[in-house]
Amino acid sequence: MPVSPIIRLGTRRSPLALAQAHEARARLCAAHDWDESAVELVPVVASGDRIQDRPLAEIGGKALWTRELDQWLVDGRIDIAVHSMKDVETIRPAEIAIAAILPRADKADRLLGAPSIAGIPQGARVGTSAPRRAAQLLHVRPDLEVVPIRGNVATRIAKLEAGEAHATFLAAAGLDRLGEDEVGVRLDPEDWLPAPAQAAIGIECRSDDAKVRDLLAAIDHADSHAEIRAERRLLEGLGGGCSSPIAALTQRDGNRLHLRAAIYSADGSVRVEEAATFDDGDNNAPLELARKLLGSAPPEVVRLFDGLA
Repeated sequence: MPVSPIIRLGTRRSPLALAQAHEARARLCAAHDWDESAVELVPVVASGDRIQDRPLAEIGGKALWTRELDQWLVDGRIDIAVHSMKDVETIRPAEIAIAAILPRADKADRLLGAPSIAGIPQGARVGTSAPRRAAQLLHVRPDLEVVPIRGNVATRIAKLEAGEAHATFLAAAGLDRLGEDEVGVRLDPEDWLPAPAQAAIGIECRSDDAKVRDLLAAIDHADSHAEIRAERRLLEGLGGGCSSPIAALTQRDGNRLHLRAAIYSADGSVRVEEAATFDDGDNNAPLELARKLLGSAPPEVVRLFDGLA
């Protein structure tokens, strides 16, 4: 049994973030035959958790989820940081490396408050601050009103129960990790494309920390990492940010990846979808898919992106 921790693991303080941190610790300890005390959890309050009354795009974007953990990592106060990969900015600091992706969970969204998208009452208020969910919803149900709603899982469920919205969306993976697997109605990802990198837990470390990178390699799930790499490469090509409605779904067939992606106008009136199938490790194919999407999109969609068209 170690006298002091081998790894200091940084995590946000939200219940879901802590659940993900516990999973990462359990996998590390199992892989290296460590006692649980070998991995010390170091909770950090993220800016995104402190500011919950405005959309992310208005207050700094995805960096609000990573800023504090990034600084603690670079400063050496923690050795690794655990993130929901859909919340991690596309371009990361050179000092930080995505060293491991845990096995990806259910990529689907769940709908709370209605039996289906078609079953949401005419003209109802649907709570979401995600441009992707808002645009997808308005594309198929332009009669609905989208209202902003943020917060952790419990907060959003409470807001729904308080009548701030008739329905809302949550990621199936997050609900499952919190033991809320019966909450909501699962939306088939084939019909309702998820966010890029949804349902993936990523672990970062300092780029020059070879010892820690080797330790993390033992829990890196190669297939999941390949999917996340492809979807983040697509994001890089699109140049999308927190205001850019982007949906993507990657499926594996042997050593080949099939990536479907859609981009939208902010109001959902325009949807452009393209797909590509390519070898695992082909980093150019997602960029070409991004070019194809932007090349097919009208100006009102392209202006939401800063990519390669």
